[in-house]
Amino acid sequence: MKKYLKISMAALLLAVITASCIKDLDVTPLDKNVSTSATVYDSPEAYIQGLAKLYASFAVSGQQGPSGMPDIAGIDEGFSNYLRQYWNAQELSTDEAVIAWNDATIKDFHWQTWSPNDVFIQAVYSRIFFTIALSNEYIRVTNGNADADIQKYNAEARFIRALAYWHALDLFGNPPFVTEDDLPGAFFPRQTNPTELFAYIESELKAIEDKLGAPRFEYGRADQAAAWTLLAKLYQNAPVYIGQDKNAECLAYCERVINAGYQLAPAYQNNFMADNNTSQEIIFSINYDGEYTRSFGGMVYLIHAAIGGTMPAADFGVGGGWGGIRTTKALVQKFYPNVTSAGLYSSPKPRKHKADYPVIYVPGDYQEPTWDPANSTQLASVNSDGTYEGYIYVEAGKQFKFTDGPSWDVNYGDDGMDGTLEAGGANIAPAETGYYKLNVNLNDLTYTMVKTEWGVIGDGTAGGWDTDQNMTYDPETKLWSAMLDLTAASIKFRANDGWDINYGDTGLDGILEAGGENIPVPEAGTYVITMKLGTPDYTYTLERTSFDSRAMFWTDGQSLDIVDIGQFTEGYAITKFKNVNADGSPAVRPHPDFVCTDYPMFRLADVYLMYAECVLRGGGGNAGTALDYVNQLRTRAYGDSFGNITSGQLTLDFILDERARELYWEGHRRTDLIRYNKFTTADYLWPWKGRTPEGTATGSFRNLYPIPSADLGANPNLKQNTGY
Repeated sequence: MKKYLKISMAALLLAVITASCIKDLDVTPLDKNVSTSATVYDSPEAYIQGLAKLYASFAVSGQQGPSGMPDIAGIDEGFSNYLRQYWNAQELSTDEAVIAWNDATIKDFHWQTWSPNDVFIQAVYSRIFFTIALSNEYIRVTNGNADADIQKYNAEARFIRALAYWHALDLFGNPPFVTEDDLPGAFFPRQTNPTELFAYIESELKAIEDKLGAPRFEYGRADQAAAWTLLAKLYQNAPVYIGQDKNAECLAYCERVINAGYQLAPAYQNNFMADNNTSQEIIFSINYDGEYTRSFGGMVYLIHAAIGGTMPAADFGVGGGWGGIRTTKALVQKFYPNVTSAGLYSSPKPRKHKADYPVIYVPGDYQEPTWDPANSTQLASVNSDGTYEGYIYVEAGKQFKFTDGPSWDVNYGDDGMDGTLEAGGANIAPAETGYYKLNVNLNDLTYTMVKTEWGVIGDGTAGGWDTDQNMTYDPETKLWSAMLDLTAASIKFRANDGWDINYGDTGLDGILEAGGENIPVPEAGTYVITMKLGTPDYTYTLERTSFDSRAMFWTDGQSLDIVDIGQFTEGYAITKFKNVNADGSPAVRPHPDFVCTDYPMFRLADVYLMYAECVLRGGGGNAGTALDYVNQLRTRAYGDSFGNITSGQLTLDFILDERARELYWEGHRRTDLIRYNKFTTADYLWPWKGRTPEGTATGSFRNLYPIPSADLGANPNLKQNTGY
């Protein structure tokens, strides 16, 4: 079985019976399936079931699943899931995620326009304290039990409570505070503050670290390494929480985790598949199973809501998509800094410039400025013989003419669209959009116009000399480009899958010649290949790169820029989480609606990056070790050392971007941006931050979420966070 701690939907139902004076209600239930506080723990098995309910509080939303008998009221049960709302608070509020839906105030997360009346903020707040309440009761019941197993269960419950309180500290700063010492009853919990809550979480984790199971003792359960990781994250963000530098403490606990036997998964994707329980990288997870943890939140939400447009749901192991969440250009730029709206790969500049050839001009309305010969595309006569050649991109319905200079004094058109030119003739209008090869002979006043599509061919490509590898054209850069895996052989460029128009490089000077020699590929690898035609000299670039496998974007039918957040096809989709095994086989219990993919809340890669950040912030450690940890992640991502960095490149800004590349959609981004003072400030903007297309700064008070209005009204001990 995949999950070792099986979570039952009806794991624990506590019914507290209050005795009346005449004992009318002081009875024992006859139904053997009904448990009371006096009987629920009358067997050893009940303790593990009670513990399972605590773990389940992160994963499911009620006692039945996927709906019915919800844990909290006032919100649709699918929305009320802990992980779903925590993820929304941590990710939708940042550059990493937007959502298309109009449910209540859901878009306010990304716009950073939320208020104390926000139903989703109320949901995550209520979820946190539901888990804390369950944990308090369990801890109260198990305190002082001499059984070794139950002592361990007690420590795990204290970890779960500490984790929930850390979420409360990070999201709300000044939440109410109760422990197992506060007996159930009618009282108003007091309000704590960041300094007090920080100290409490720290003391709890240190008190239980020796009582928890050894690292990796059982997948899905909190062990010592989970407590060390949470301590490290608490210390990492100490400047935000309490205004103190705790980088040395953070680094010390990172070292404990690193030395605890965890290993990076051989492939990055292995951490996010249905069988990610086999990954030795995951330190603590929220577990899902298509049979035992049915909910419309959590990983069901993260997988289904990320599918839409042209994405085939079956490839993700589910029956359909919900067309909701995707990412912004800002995350894409972490992988491709020069990305354009035309595609992921921005081509480098050509190495050569146009030689000084005689030219004619091609003015028209196909380009800006329109009909201006002096600023139009030029055709060149390489042999200075009255024949001219070049390439233009023309959209259907656009027109052009030829002039012999940068003015209209002498111009040519085609009155009959028959390939002959007449002085002052009619505008030339191609029938369809395309990239056209133009040849003009002013000696006999003739021209040809051939639409071209370009590809790379050769024994260095996957198709050999028989099949072209298609290139794409970017009208903005005027470049043809492709990213291809090549072997150490040779290539050429050709048009329209034939040899009538082809270019090679005779002399290997970066200049293309018609029918030129094959271009050698110096070594096997992944290459960004570009070609710039236009006006001779025709040039190309062949630059080895390696693909960062962490960049899991779905671009087919998706635009890079987001004009309308409500359109799923605006913004690149994310393919990170899937309900299929790493080898492509179905999940252990495949289901069209529910998933077996676990959520990796803590994993070793995060600890590596925390260590490196601590070193850079003066927390001690070893700079060479920090660099090695970062490069281990990048070597895995690229498949080789091509993406590795030098010590000079290892900066705090690099770490922040690398955390985005490594950890996006794993619930870290809001906390990271706040720590770097980039969450609300103008120092870093992303699309629709502050509800403007280009992004704008928001009030710094939004570094914390508000205490929900309903709780302020119910508890006179609570005061609202500043700014709300």
